[in-house]
Amino acid sequence: QVQLVERGGGLMQPGGSLRLSCAASGLTFSNYVMGWFRQAPGKEREFVASITWSGGFTPYSDSVKGRFTISRDNAKNMVYLHMNSLKPEDTAVYYCAARRTGTTQYQYWGQGTQVTVSS
Repeated sequence: QVQLVERGGGLMQPGGSLRLSCAASGLTFSNYVMGWFRQAPGKEREFVASITWSGGFTPYSDSVKGRFTISRDNAKNMVYLHMNSLKPEDTAVYYCAARRTGTTQYQYWGQGTQVTVSS
């Protein structure tokens, strides 16, 4: 059974930093592109960033480019989202997701972790 478990959310002040982590189990990690998505209240879920097995391709949404960094530790089956210069508009539930390499849809999703940016 595939499980993706996110951790690290919380309440942060604008300008602060936060690191989210996602632990993957039940899948062959090397076969999957890992991604982060987020959903703000009243809005649709949106793509944040993704990373291939090698880490050589890491697209970001325009709204987080230059502030967020995605990384993965293949030895530990972990993926991270390092978030800097947080803004109130970054407030959302953040989801980790896994997409088998060569496919276009994410097959597995975590339960999400809440990030709130407020003074």
